[in-house]
Amino acid sequence: MELLISLISGAVGGNVVGGLLKNLNQGAIVNSVAGIVGGGLGGQILNMLGSPELAGAAGEAAGLDIGAIIGQVAGGGVGGGVVLAIVGVIKNMMAK
Repeated sequence: MELLISLISGAVGGNVVGGLLKNLNQGAIVNSVAGIVGGGLGGQILNMLGSPELAGAAGEAAGLDIGAIIGQVAGGGVGGGVVLAIVGVIKNMMAK
């Protein structure tokens, strides 16, 4: 459940960053794919950092814990935005 939340919020985060930063926008499909990858990575990084409240592993009822869900959405969205920004910068550098 937590991974799905991270992936969806990553796709949203990638598209939001693409919409806000036009020079990094790669189109809806690339923005979504980069966001999904970033969302998955963001959720995994939070798990590795040992932050159960943010990573969504706060116990057996983690899927129902609003704090865990908010943490997953934030981590996935930020991860998606960061990966899209990295992809955009690399693509812009290669185009020069």
